[in-house]
Amino acid sequence: MRPDSRPVMMTIQLPTLPDEAVVEIHDFLFEILDLFETHYGGQIHRFYEHYSQKNMDQSHPGLPVDDPPF
Repeated sequence: MRPDSRPVMMTIQLPTLPDEAVVEIHDFLFEILDLFETHYGGQIHRFYEHYSQKNMDQSHPGLPVDDPPF
């Protein structure tokens, strides 16, 4: 999801599972996420760096230039 997009609310009905199955699925999902971040981590980092810098570059028209931040 892009940081500037709104999340879509949806309901997913999940089945009741035994504790062992829940833990195995949980661990599997974290393994997949770890592999994904290892492979695409540089791109993810660049995207958020660019997005963050873009937000910082935007002027704040309602604030006086000489107004201290605190």
